[in-house]
Amino acid sequence: MTENAAAALGHKIIELKLDSASIATRSAELEIERHRAISDLLESNSFQLVQPEGAKGPYRLRLALEGDRMMIYVVCTLSGVAAEVPLPLSPFKSIIRDYIIVCDTFYKAAKAGEIHRLEAIDHGRRSIHDEGAETLADSLENRVILDKLTARRLFSLLYVLHMRGTTNLT
Repeated sequence: MTENAAAALGHKIIELKLDSASIATRSAELEIERHRAISDLLESNSFQLVQPEGAKGPYRLRLALEGDRMMIYVVCTLSGVAAEVPLPLSPFKSIIRDYIIVCDTFYKAAKAGEIHRLEAIDHGRRSIHDEGAETLADSLENRVILDKLTARRLFSLLYVLHMRGTTNLT
């Protein structure tokens, strides 16, 4: 990528990887969730490191679970500046627990063909997802500037990492 092309991308994530050490088992639902979140995020996002000064983007990210936090490893493609952004998981404990329950209920209703229940369950799922995205954005405040959709997709990936990783939030 030329410097002009990279500069035109600005405050964007152009690559995102999940740390393989954070991944354990795979279910079809989680693989769909992971694929959709990464694809949607790379298609449209707004992400900007506040510090260090020279890291204006575009960015390459790697997400990993490490102990009681999700680490966001960021590299600015133009400057080569690298940063680590820790995201404590404690504010997400009850949100993740609720999200797991509602997602499980949604998938069971879908498999059972209970179409009449899906809309109500999905409404609850979106509400919890919005709460998780807002908590994520608040937790990153003063370190990362991101839009609501980017926060939603990063929350989806936090959920996927939690479900596939070894850290137990519940």
